[in-house]
Amino acid sequence: MTRRKPRFIQTHQSDSHDERSAAIAGLMRTPADASPKYFYDRLGSHLFDAITELPEYYPTRTEAAIFAAHGAEMAQQIGGRSTFIDLGAGNCAKAASLLPLLDPARYVAVDISADYLRDALRRLQKEHHALDVVGVGMDFSHSPTLPSGVLSQEDRTVFFYPGSSIGNFTPDEAATFLAGIRAQVHGGGLLIGVDLVKPKAVLEAAYDDALGVTAAFNLNLLRNLNRSVGTDFDPRQWRHVALFNEGASRIEMHLEARREVDVRWPNGRRWFREGERIHTEISCKYTVDSFAALLGRAGFQSNQCWTSADGWFAVFWARV
Repeated sequence: MTRRKPRFIQTHQSDSHDERSAAIAGLMRTPADASPKYFYDRLGSHLFDAITELPEYYPTRTEAAIFAAHGAEMAQQIGGRSTFIDLGAGNCAKAASLLPLLDPARYVAVDISADYLRDALRRLQKEHHALDVVGVGMDFSHSPTLPSGVLSQEDRTVFFYPGSSIGNFTPDEAATFLAGIRAQVHGGGLLIGVDLVKPKAVLEAAYDDALGVTAAFNLNLLRNLNRSVGTDFDPRQWRHVALFNEGASRIEMHLEARREVDVRWPNGRRWFREGERIHTEISCKYTVDSFAALLGRAGFQSNQCWTSADGWFAVFWARV
């Protein structure tokens, strides 16, 4: 048997003029903000993998338990020989656990961290010699629309968006994002992980662990901005802050200046006061009913929902 090799399509350019302009505009806002896509350089991707191993970080193991308990039932509903599109694939581990059950004709892995994704796909291809594997290095934070030529009208498309990453959008943004996925679904659907509302103490511990791994992940955003945008952040001058905003039902992550800081970049600068924050991420938490309604806004039907035994996490299978 001839062994396949992963194909790779690179669309994301981290030093593009528009991206720099958008990042600087965020730093100049009050309050300042930075896109969570800057978490995910190679180091940031490894740090996130470490986060998923922490005892405080329940989403990964809770979602994995749902897949382990109900994977066969999911596969029966989803059907085989699809084009399986993994958004935010990372190390591809979640998809890899489902591939034997789903038996797709093609696996399309999408991630902003292109170098990290290349390494992951090489490993995955060794385990699945005959599978057509395609990597797309792409920033899909604004739109999930895949580059021309990745999908064809003949593909039966199944999108996979695990890990509760949909929570990184506001509900209105999420509805728009999901509608963008729905527009690319032909004969298949969307398998998506969703973090559910739970006690505040559990949520805040998950995003502010005792070892400080999440803090390092958040601070690495500054290092990535330095490389991508030309800023001169010193991560030692900032601290990680994570809190649950109960009114908005979301975790918020910030970076807070430990003292007055002068941050510079080519042709610009900003003074941050002691205690001033840069908003780096949200993670919205839903109920089963509220997320089913969100899927409906985007044009999906919520055909099936599986929840963990503790009611902390859900996986939805949604068709058009």
